Order: sequence, then C-alpha cells, then structure tokens
Amino acid sequence: MSKNTRFLLISLPASISPSNDHDEALTALRSAVTTDYGTVFPFSIPEFKIGTLDALVQQADELAKLEAGCEAVVGKVGDSLRTILEGDEGKIAQQKTVNDKSAEQYLKSFHWNKTKYQANKPLGEIIETLHKEVTSIDNQVKDKYNSYNQIKTNLTSLQRKQTGNLSNKSLSNVVPASLLVQDSDYLETHLIAVPRTITKDFLRAYETLTPMVVPRSAVQVAADEEFTLYTVTTFKKHSHEFIHKCRESKWTPRDFKYKEGGKEEESKELDRVGKEEKKVWGEALRLGRTAWGESVMAWVHVLALRVFVETVLRYGLPLNFVCGLIRTTSKLAKRARSSLDASYSYLGGNAFGRDKKGRVTKDDSSTSADMQAAGHMGDSGEYSPYVCYEFEIQ
Repeated sequence: MSKNTRFLLISLPASISPSNDHDEALTALRSAVTTDYGTVFPFSIPEFKIGTLDALVQQADELAKLEAGCEAVVGKVGDSLRTILEGDEGKIAQQKTVNDKSAEQYLKSFHWNKTKYQANKPLGEIIETLHKEVTSIDNQVKDKYNSYNQIKTNLTSLQRKQTGNLSNKSLSNVVPASLLVQDSDYLETHLIAVPRTITKDFLRAYETLTPMVVPRSAVQVAADEEFTLYTVTTFKKHSHEFIHKCRESKWTPRDFKYKEGGKEEESKELDRVGKEEKKVWGEALRLGRTAWGESVMAWVHVLALRVFVETVLRYGLPLNFVCGLIRTTSKLAKRARSSLDASYSYLGGNAFGRDKKGRVTKDDSSTSADMQAAGHMGDSGEYSPYVCYEFEIQ
C-alpha cells in the first residue's frame, strides 16, 4: 500500500437521499466526494445489540482507547518485520497481508467476521474479545522477537570472536599450550594485546611495570594489522596489579584459559547457535506475518464498532444509515472532508453556518467545546456534522 494512502470511514443517515434508500444514499455520498478527492466504497456494518445510553457512551470511550491500542500494535509488528527483514521494503510489503489480501483490498471488501466476533453477542463482550486478542498478539510478538534478538546477539558475539582483531577475538586457535605456565602455585602467564604502534614501548617497559615480572618472559604469539599478542609471566601475587597497569598503558589484557579441544567446542557452538538463529528467524517471520494481518483485522473491526456506536449516538433509533470507505491521499483528505462538510453541514445544526459568499463555516470555539464534552469531536479534535474516522495503515 502506498505510504500516501489515507482512508475516511464515514457514516451518514440514509435521509441524505430523498427516498431514504441505502443505495441512493451511497450514490449521494459518492457525488459529494467526487473522484477528484477520492473513491468511495460501500462498507458493511451489521447491527449490534444496543444497551443503555450510558453504556453506549462508556463503550465509545473504551473503543477510542482500544483503537489507539490496535494502531500501536500494528505499528510495532510492522517495526518487528522491518527489523527481521533488515529494512527491505519489498520483502516487508509481501508479508503485510490480511487473509491473503493486501490491507487495501481487505478494506474494500470488508465483511464483519461473524465467526471470530459474533455480532449477536452484546457489544461489551465483542469489545472485550477484541481487547484480549490484540493484547495476546502484542505479547506473543514481543516474546518471540525478544527471543530472536537475544539469539541474534549471541550469534553476533560468537562471530565477532572468530573475525575480530587480537584484542577481542577468540584465542583458542591462536595460543598453543606450550607458551603458557599452567598448574603453578606461584607463576601465571598473561596474554597482552598491544597496539602495533607502541610495541617498542611495551617491550621496553613491561619488565618494570610491577614487581616480580619474570625478565625476558615476553613472547610474541601472533600479530594482525592492529595488534601484536604477547605472553608475559608474573608471580601470581602481583597479577592483579600487572593487569591494571597494562590497562593504564593502553595494552589490552586478554582473559584466556587454555582448554584442550577448545577450538572444536567453539566451532560446534557457533554452528549450533547459527542453526538456532535461522530456526527462530523463520518462526519470528511467520508470526510477524500472521500477527500483522490479525492486528489489522482487529483494528478494522474496532473502527467498524466505533462507527456503529457513534452512529447510534448521533442519529438515534431506528437505525437507517449508510457507511462508506473513502480512499484518498494525505493531500486530498482535507479537501474530501471540506466537500463533505459543504454537502452535509445541515446535519451539524448550530455548529455550522455559511458566510456571505455561501461558504460553510464552523461555529466558534464554545460550540466546539460543547461538542467535545458530548463526545462528538472525533479523533482530529474537530467536530464534523457526520461520523468520520480518518486513518492510514502502514
């Protein structure tokens, strides 16, 4: 879906057509928007069991919070997919489907999922079902991606040990046992990585760095483009002081214990973690694809519920309304709404008027404050004479 695409989910009373006919009302809506500002698609919403007015007002508030939560989860799942696919937008777009359709196709052909969200249940139960589902999706994705990131970090650390320089790479295949003093009660061999630019300073100074450094014990073990690795033997009681002085001199002491077969063990561990990383990567990708589709589906159902509840609160009973989905762009969305305001301002009563040139004007801020207190301001903070929710799916 284009990043520039926006949607308006609109509800209007069927009385906008002289015959009060649903199809004619949809045609009137299309005429009000015109193809200059967007394309209108029918959006089918079933009738739900309605409780008391107080319950509806409370549910409107719950749905507003739930919709914000749904949008946040969709965004987080999208970010997780972006991370695991390393920002490849083409591959990311392939994963973002809802029931094997693009999000836009799903919206255009939307039908209430009566299997997952039984429309004959009370509104409160449907809202609770959606809330539990979205929370579960969020937790599952968070847990799986945390597991993947941990394994990925472990793998990166193991790989760095194989490919880094002598100040940080594994020394299992670098240091032979013959260069180390082992099983001594008094002596200890240290491995020191010295920047190649200051090796002369090291060789000149190491014997006098601390007391009881074995003279001429420095032996070059290996060298790379950045560091030269030496062994130095000291008496154990001065080991801690020697290591501290090495760090002060910008020489890097390496913590290394020789182990027979250590090189083979590291190789096996790298192979094991590499296979585990691939396995969990696949699981995270599959979960991300499924979770994105399910969270978008839940979001759209919450939007449908918001439209229904607001429609009842706005237009009253018996219900006779038309709902349409307007596909537009970020730039044209405002113009589409202005065109709708011009056509249906009369639905807003005293909140709308016309200036001397006949253009629609909104009333002063005191009216807006009254409308906001009544819960009719929508997400944008501006009152509309019709039910309207604007959103985009990234």
